[in-house]
Amino acid sequence: MTPMQIGVDSFAASVPDPVTGATITPVERIQNLLAEITLADQSGLDHFGLGEHHRQEYLDSAPAVILAAAAALTKNIRLASAVTVLSAADPVRVFQEFATLDLISQGRAEIVVGRGSFIESFPLFGLALEDYDSLFTSKLDLLLELRDHTHVTWSGEHRAPLTGQGVYPRPLQNPIPIWLGVGGTPQSFARAGALGLPLMVAIIGGEPHRFRPLVDLYREAGKRAGHAPETLKVGVHALGYTAATDAQAAEDFFPGYAAAFTAIGKERGWPPVTRRQFDALLGPTGALMVGSPETVAKKVKAMSESLGGISRISFQMSVSALPHAKLMNAIELIGTAVAPILRK
Repeated sequence: MTPMQIGVDSFAASVPDPVTGATITPVERIQNLLAEITLADQSGLDHFGLGEHHRQEYLDSAPAVILAAAAALTKNIRLASAVTVLSAADPVRVFQEFATLDLISQGRAEIVVGRGSFIESFPLFGLALEDYDSLFTSKLDLLLELRDHTHVTWSGEHRAPLTGQGVYPRPLQNPIPIWLGVGGTPQSFARAGALGLPLMVAIIGGEPHRFRPLVDLYREAGKRAGHAPETLKVGVHALGYTAATDAQAAEDFFPGYAAAFTAIGKERGWPPVTRRQFDALLGPTGALMVGSPETVAKKVKAMSESLGGISRISFQMSVSALPHAKLMNAIELIGTAVAPILRK
């Protein structure tokens, strides 16, 4: 067993402070983000992931650009998307961007591809929402061909064919890691297993142990396809945050969490978030990895056991609109207090 990898994911959220109402400028938020990634590297964390959104409240529409800036400021931390919305992208450009990031970072780039949880990219790039599934399937097929071959002959439904053209530059890593980011769709878990791709599961609500049948489906599909068990890695993207005490962490995290998910709920027909619901998710089997370092480490260990062992945990904190100073403190605590417990 290799030690669990511990890291942080961000969506570069730029929203008003839920307590004071103050909003920092986009320039300041990006500079803060680069400082957060640098501190994560200095604190010994294994990876930092950056999402991709095309909405006003997020500044991560071009994650490879931000990660490239971070690559020049860091030495060891792996830099990944979280996730690249492949359905709305050209796989050739995705490969080229992350191959370039891999060269800049000297072999620290990773791609986590998924379909995303928002749909703004479809009308923005002239895509039909009814092609949601076929777009992703076709483009993932091409991306994997590009990873494995410099010269590709390929044809598909949603892109002009390739007839042996070379795709450059090539990354330093061979192959560059490609993870499949999934929510709760069984077909997505089975697809990742059949392809032998490491799996990144977004668990942002409910109880993580309920994902065990889907994780088992992934491992069974991978085994049937002949992939070695050690290649079938499972990572979890979870909402998380740590402070000195459980009470302090909860009080810090709740206002922004409630504001963000209540706003999303208005779009999707969910009721407003309540403190009672939040407190339930803080419980031993709840999905929120929020608390003191000891509590967070204990919850991550329990989640790993319930899922049959995970290889990676990514803490998503930016969804809660926390002040930069508190994010920095939490990143340092994850690196110096949570990670040592999980790596034992």
